[in-house]
Amino acid sequence: MKKSHIIALGVIAVAVAIIISTVGDASTYVGFNEAEQVAKEGSSKSMHVVGSLKKDASGSFVGMVYEPSVDPNHFEFVMIDSLNYESKVVYNQPKPADLDKSEKVVVVGKMDLKNKCFQAEQILLKCPSKYNNNKLETEEPKKEVSMK
Repeated sequence: MKKSHIIALGVIAVAVAIIISTVGDASTYVGFNEAEQVAKEGSSKSMHVVGSLKKDASGSFVGMVYEPSVDPNHFEFVMIDSLNYESKVVYNQPKPADLDKSEKVVVVGKMDLKNKCFQAEQILLKCPSKYNNNKLETEEPKKEVSMK
């Protein structure tokens, strides 16, 4: 066997090992129901849950608790996933900026069966201002009026 063949086989083996190790760590998109089932089975795997913040009839957010003067690293809210199941989400970090303006929210974490909530490790936001059907809002420059 030539040296180049041995090196090529070594590179392929390393690539396969990297792919297998990253697939094992990859989290999946699920609903709160499935996240609860996985937690009951004893898995500690992180999962992505996509949903939106729960609002009442007047458009106010339901169950949002953030008191930075008491604990700046504790934020909780109620989220409804894409399958219309709701759960309390606890995030032990400060409240993300623009969460209130976000259309969709992705929480990454695990279901906490003891406290009956989803323990988020990360919150990802989809802000409507970034995705306005390719419309750019511009302001016309104001014309200066000079009096002579």
